[in-house]
Amino acid sequence: MKVIDTIALVLIIIGAINWGLVGIFNFNLVDAIFGAMSVISRIIYILVGISGLWAIKLLFDRLNLIKPGLQKQFRLFFFTN
Repeated sequence: MKVIDTIALVLIIIGAINWGLVGIFNFNLVDAIFGAMSVISRIIYILVGISGLWAIKLLFDRLNLIKPGLQKQFRLFFFTN
């Protein structure tokens, strides 16, 4: 597993835990730590969102749902080799 894949998965887990806390306890951990919609909070939300998009790429890689010719183009789009 590449480093970027691991970082993305960690950010997705952080986002999932935060959403679980929001849903169950109405408590936003990111906002509590960094302030409601502060610059840092927004950066974290953006990184979690990008990580979610990266997870789509991981899903396609794992399930081999992309034809071999398109898979190369898909990887070039996400700047991987």
